[in-house]
Amino acid sequence: MSTDAAHASEAVDRNRRKVREGIVTSTKMDRTAVVSVTERVRHPRYFKTVQRTKKLYVHDPAGDTRPGDRVRVMETRPISKTKRWRLVEIVERAR
Repeated sequence: MSTDAAHASEAVDRNRRKVREGIVTSTKMDRTAVVSVTERVRHPRYFKTVQRTKKLYVHDPAGDTRPGDRVRVMETRPISKTKRWRLVEIVERAR
């Protein structure tokens, strides 16, 4: 493998951003939505499956999300003190 190809593959790996899917819990801020992302992990000692919920602050420039919407978000550069994610798409609207 040449050094150019090694650098190219390294750049691709470094720029891969995390994508998560979650449910909008709050839209009370301007151009910001709070999204709850639930992940299922196995407990290290007891091996039981446990749900962990993370609150992500998401940049929503159009402000078209509503509480209960299922959305896909992507990691991005810091936009504010707490916002590090941006809205990619609204997967499913709240009923």
